[in-house]
Amino acid sequence: MPKILIKEQEHKIEVPILLTAVSGKIRIKNRSIVNEYGTPVAVRRDGFTLSNYVEWQIGYDVVKKEIEKLAESSLPDTEFIGANKKVKALYELSEYIWYFYKWGVVSKRDLEGVINYLNSIPNNNLIDNNSELQIDRSHPIAKSINGFDFEYTQVKYPLLIHKFNGYEIVTEIKITEKQYAVGTQPMLYLCFPITELKTQNNLIGRTANVKEIANFEITENNIGVFLEMLKMLGILSNGHKHDILQIINTILL
Repeated sequence: MPKILIKEQEHKIEVPILLTAVSGKIRIKNRSIVNEYGTPVAVRRDGFTLSNYVEWQIGYDVVKKEIEKLAESSLPDTEFIGANKKVKALYELSEYIWYFYKWGVVSKRDLEGVINYLNSIPNNNLIDNNSELQIDRSHPIAKSINGFDFEYTQVKYPLLIHKFNGYEIVTEIKITEKQYAVGTQPMLYLCFPITELKTQNNLIGRTANVKEIANFEITENNIGVFLEMLKMLGILSNGHKHDILQIINTILL
């Protein structure tokens, strides 16, 4: 995957988006309304439509010992200690904020506002600690299917959707089971219509080329969305809150 393209004179960052990934942190999905649960799209087979959108589990840091992933950051020399005690560098979301701060688009006051906001949120009010946002499992009932007896239950996962005023960009927070540990975790996704992508040829009505890449532009007009996402990441859990505060201190250096 190519690195981000930094256009300092224009105050713009172009982020490459791989359109054909069927798994991973960026996927093309489909839904007719914003509150609907999105389903993955096989764009090499089915092509693009106006109801498609990009779901991006945006990162905000990278462990410096992970050399291959660290190479994807344009700021590998930045450094802070994460909540997990690992040495990390700025990456993706924090990377973008760093540039717009250095360009004077994001101000020191903006970043201090995020710090003050996060410090005002008690740890027991963080999303990870919210008793109303738990995975709900219904009481099992007996069900017979094709001669087999089963216990049938439904599992409901909390989904929070935040709409940014004036933008077609939304964020989703999904509460899921931890992949490699016991318990649950909130995960944040950036979602936006595929019409926000910049390509040489219009996407609508055609299938994707092999390993086709489009660009998403971060500019002075939408960097405020990413600043809000920094705040939102900070309220996911104690660990997220620690990391975001450390990231902001690193940016302000």
